[in-house]
Amino acid sequence: QVQLVESGGGSVQAGGSLRLSCAGSAYTYATNYMGWFRQAPGKEREGVASIWTTTGKSRYVDSVKGRFTISQDKAKNMVYLQMNSLKPEDTAKYFCAAPRAGRWTYGPLLPGEYVFWGQGTQVTVSS
Repeated sequence: QVQLVESGGGSVQAGGSLRLSCAGSAYTYATNYMGWFRQAPGKEREGVASIWTTTGKSRYVDSVKGRFTISQDKAKNMVYLQMNSLKPEDTAKYFCAAPRAGRWTYGPLLPGEYVFWGQGTQVTVSS
């Protein structure tokens, strides 16, 4: 069974930092990419960052480029999202997601490319 558990969310002031963690089951070792998404109240779920698990290469939505960094520790089945220079508009619930094992995609920031989701962790940035 695939389990994704996020942690590390919280409340910070603008300009602060948080590091989100996603603990995956052994299944995540078989995935080709992993992603972080966020969803604010009344808004659609948005892809924030993705990482190709085989190469470590990453992709980001424009609004977080230069501020967020996705990384992984394959030995521990962990994926991280380091968030720096946080802004109030980053306030959302953040989700870790995994695709079906072996799946490839040209759109790793699209929610439809993922089938397994964690329960999310709340990030609140105050001005």
